[in-house]
Amino acid sequence: MPLETTAESPVPVRTVLRLAGDWVGRLGRVWVEGQIAELAKRGSTAFLTLRDPVAAVSVRVICARTVLEAADPPPAEGARVVVWAKPDLNTARGSFSLAAIEIRAVGIGELLARLDRLRRSLAAEGLFAAERKRPLPFLPTTIGLICGRDSAAQRDVQRNAVRRWPAVRFQVEQVAVQGPYAVAEVTESLRRLDADPAVQVIIIARGGGSIEDLLPFSDEGLVRAVAACQTPVVSAIGHEQDVPLLDLVADVRASTPTDAARRVVPDVAEQLALVAQLRTRARRALSGRLDREWSWLADMRSRPVLADPVREVDRQQELLTSLTQRARRGFAAGLDRAADDVGHVRARLLALSPAATLRRGYAIVQRQDGRVVRRAADVVTGESLMVRFADDQLTVTAERASNPTQDA
Repeated sequence: MPLETTAESPVPVRTVLRLAGDWVGRLGRVWVEGQIAELAKRGSTAFLTLRDPVAAVSVRVICARTVLEAADPPPAEGARVVVWAKPDLNTARGSFSLAAIEIRAVGIGELLARLDRLRRSLAAEGLFAAERKRPLPFLPTTIGLICGRDSAAQRDVQRNAVRRWPAVRFQVEQVAVQGPYAVAEVTESLRRLDADPAVQVIIIARGGGSIEDLLPFSDEGLVRAVAACQTPVVSAIGHEQDVPLLDLVADVRASTPTDAARRVVPDVAEQLALVAQLRTRARRALSGRLDREWSWLADMRSRPVLADPVREVDRQQELLTSLTQRARRGFAAGLDRAADDVGHVRARLLALSPAATLRRGYAIVQRQDGRVVRRAADVVTGESLMVRFADDQLTVTAERASNPTQDA
């Protein structure tokens, strides 16, 4: 039940501590994991400061010296351990501590198993997918560098980068790269650099170390912070054989800090050589193209139609004259053939014409209406007839003959 108090009837400190101690005592024994920040032995008692590996909080642990020495191997400062302890609130001093009953060192195998489970979980979310990784800028104006204070990694990155491109600039964030404060400091520096519009790429660099030393760079919070960055991130943690989870989520993994400088900053000498090589290739390509065009132009100019244009005109004129003469000859021959045909037809018509018969002494007898008289019996006595000759005609009156048989 909550303690009923008022400003007029407050409770003493001892009562509050006693009630809080009773509540803490009811928690029972718990397993607690952390990293030993401090370790002191006084007589038969050992005093430890156990820090959270992620948050900047710690708790005091008290245990018998035999409990500490019973661990295999006995833990030292910096070691990760799990403690079977009973929470205790000292009402006399108002301090909270853990009374350790058993201490176990966290083995490498267990750490690797935890990291492997975390790796599979993050991979299933797609944080390590290749399609989400961003390309590095060709020549960043400002490089963000997260590294340890006065570390060899910082010197390696800056020295090699300046050697490759002297005008490169750095914005350095010096942080703790191991221990309980590493994750928080690296994450905060990463957010500051990512928010800076002048920073075009971020390098997180650290020298080699044990698996325990590199654990902050496999922290889930840091991995998610890198995945959420808008600026490309280069991971240069440890050596070639070290692969913290930061290497998997980063846009580019460098095997060493020196390799990070090589990947981020182009070599000015190499770029100048490349420019010279490209200029030479372009010059050769242009010269080859010009040579081919000059050859084509010379070939075109050497052709007769371009070498002597008037000659082609004369040739066409000769062709036109020849065709005109052929046409005239053909037309004249056609007229001659037509004239011959007309003469032949005329001769045939004249041969068949009645006028030719009349010229031989024959005459045609016609009635006044133009009908031809074919027999004498058809003529009536006294009928007026017209006799047509070859050149003229005569009108006569018919008389019946006395002997028709003789007339016939």
